[in-house]
Amino acid sequence: MIVRDALFIGGSWVPPAGDGVIEVGNAATEEVMGSVPDGGPVDVDRAATAARAAFDEWSRTSVDERAKVVERLGEALSALVPEVGTVVAQEVGMPLSMATVIQGALPALVMGSYGSILREVVFEERIGSSLVVREAAGVVAAITPWNYPLHQAVAKVAPALAAGCTVVLKPSEVAPLSAFLLAEAAEEAGLPPGVLNLVTGRGSAAGEALVAHPEVDVVSFTGSTTAGRKVAALAAQSIKRVTLELSGKSPSVVLDDADLSEAVNSAVRQCMLNSGQTCIAWSRLLVPRHMHDQAAELAADVVASYVLGDPLNPSTTLGPVATGAHRERVRAAIQGGVDEGATLVAGGSHQPDGLDRGWFVSPTVFAGVEPGMTVAREEVFGPVLAVLPYDGEDDAVRLANDTIYGLSAGVFSADRERALGVARRLRAGMVDVNGGGFNLLAPFGGFKQSGYGRELGRHGLEAYLETKSLQLP
Repeated sequence: MIVRDALFIGGSWVPPAGDGVIEVGNAATEEVMGSVPDGGPVDVDRAATAARAAFDEWSRTSVDERAKVVERLGEALSALVPEVGTVVAQEVGMPLSMATVIQGALPALVMGSYGSILREVVFEERIGSSLVVREAAGVVAAITPWNYPLHQAVAKVAPALAAGCTVVLKPSEVAPLSAFLLAEAAEEAGLPPGVLNLVTGRGSAAGEALVAHPEVDVVSFTGSTTAGRKVAALAAQSIKRVTLELSGKSPSVVLDDADLSEAVNSAVRQCMLNSGQTCIAWSRLLVPRHMHDQAAELAADVVASYVLGDPLNPSTTLGPVATGAHRERVRAAIQGGVDEGATLVAGGSHQPDGLDRGWFVSPTVFAGVEPGMTVAREEVFGPVLAVLPYDGEDDAVRLANDTIYGLSAGVFSADRERALGVARRLRAGMVDVNGGGFNLLAPFGGFKQSGYGRELGRHGLEAYLETKSLQLP
């Protein structure tokens, strides 16, 4: 049991205002693995007040000093990589070998990257008779999800601190434990009191209180589009700046000259990463109609190679989903696909064989999916792939863009320039070309109802800076 009974406010570990507790479940065993305080509005007020008190001094520190702090914080997180990987693997269900790298090491790299990024920012420029300066935007409310808990926290905290902002972090109650490791790393790195504050609690209490708090200037939220609408509406009442990173129903487009086997293998594995609990998952596979049946068969072969089991078992290549409630939502979506007439070629809504405990879902592939089917339009957030046929390149682009979302996409072609041409036509914030890898310095974010604003790299710093013009005689 990992018991956390204090909140990190004003540089100290303090007891919460109430005695409520949130239990954290182990996704593979369904047992309680830890607990955190169920914080509320009183705790949020203390944290926001502490962040406001620390803002003036922190925002006036030199660029070099802030750069050194985030670099030290990155080093402190690097030392915690094995612990983070183990904790998140149990909370979320990602196999440990992947969790150590993605959930543990990547956030440390992102944090450290903001030292060099910050040193390259131009904070002052002359435009005619004016001096235009860029300065910290204020107190930041960082509200983060459960699927990549530390990574998503760092994607907000790192640029905010680098910009000179102070932060109140409210992690998801489903997977909050790594946030405490981040707070401890901040202590070790010598972050001044009040610059980073941690309050755990539920979105309906702590989250909404934080968004509405008068001392908060900027809100950065990652979660579902439904929740994002509520956050935006609440923040609008006091005209707060808002960044939203929301849902997706992302396509991977396989053009007719692509190596079908390689493209399908890459697309399926991207879709199934973290048991499909990934906002940028390519959950729609678009293939030429004459290749549809072969593509569906290849996809079924790929998912058949997965080994489901406890994330801490080295042989496991696909773990459970994060909660029992989420498992039921994913299974209902799978059954919905069957009911609407899609062809189930792998997986299904049944309990996987040999796994009596744990919130497991079989990796699932649907073929013959029509564009109007729910499984082709709504985010499942589980290991579910829909294969859709198209007729010609223009039709592929039309189908790829036929969604209220626009977060991510992939394009595969033997001709790189052709693939780039299609990628430029897709209404998505991020497009991988022929399996191009993740770049932690590139802007991360979406179009349409996938949100607005960007995270990571230099573009991720923009959300936390204000622009001021000083008119000179």
